[in-house]
Amino acid sequence: MDATPRPDDAATAGVGGPEGAGRFADFGRPRRVDGGIRARSTRGAIGVSWWSRRFLEVLESFALGTRLTRGRSYARRGQVLRLDVTPGRVTATVQGSRAEPYQVGIALAPFPAALWELLERDLAGQAFFSARLLAGDLPAELEQVFADAGAPLFPGGVGELTQRCSCPDFAVPCKHLAATFYLLAEAFDADPFQLLHWRGRSRADLLDRLRTLRAGASEVDGAVAPSGADGPVLTATPGGPLRDDGAPAAGAARVLAGLPAAPLDDAVDRFWLPPVPLPDRPPTLATGPELLLRQLGAPAPAIGGPGLLERLRRGYRTFGRS
Repeated sequence: MDATPRPDDAATAGVGGPEGAGRFADFGRPRRVDGGIRARSTRGAIGVSWWSRRFLEVLESFALGTRLTRGRSYARRGQVLRLDVTPGRVTATVQGSRAEPYQVGIALAPFPAALWELLERDLAGQAFFSARLLAGDLPAELEQVFADAGAPLFPGGVGELTQRCSCPDFAVPCKHLAATFYLLAEAFDADPFQLLHWRGRSRADLLDRLRTLRAGASEVDGAVAPSGADGPVLTATPGGPLRDDGAPAAGAARVLAGLPAAPLDDAVDRFWLPPVPLPDRPPTLATGPELLLRQLGAPAPAIGGPGLLERLRRGYRTFGRS
């Protein structure tokens, strides 16, 4: 990293004498760094997927003006040295004009375990969501599933975020926080499961749970018996129906468990109709050319790391257009 001295970012109120009181005395250029995380977007909007754009809508709704512009410039210059996503917290190191990089933190309350269990049962109960998630993709309809469960996938406003930066700028978010937001959106582009990890569930844990629930559902799908008939017994509970072995019902078993048994003569005229209402807008199966890359995740640094991932992404886009 080039540590060429430059003027400080700003002087806070009361620092540097009375002339600087109540205002910033000056703004210096950020120090140039080597090896920082650069935004893939070099112009225009940052974020290409629906989930990254929805996330950035929150940031852009803050009406930050020049701080937003400068944060985007920081992201494209590679001023962010490190970006880590953990359940409930994002941390970053951002190089400004001072010798010591600034420490940035963005906290968002993760969903509790009980809520995640409910969400996983809902997702496993619909083959469409399970297939897309197991393939490494987040369908747009996923946002409504989370909203219906009382767990909005995206923060609804600035009040839901706890933002911290060690810089002297009293404005929140500052340009260092804004740069972190932009690179976080691109991290979501590269791996959408980072968004779910931030909300409290890692990729491995979520997919393992979905596989387990789907495997259990396959044992009873299409075999839900009416009351008094032979077949698996389902018990209604506040968290959803349970099978006779105590495992949560999923798939067709979960959807049909609450329906009353109907005599065959009364059901003939409804044979081709769905037992429960279908959504107004059926899910789409359209996927982009980068689905495989999202499923596999970033390669190890020893074989190229994020740089190799970006080259592969450009190649997939080129082949997808041909």
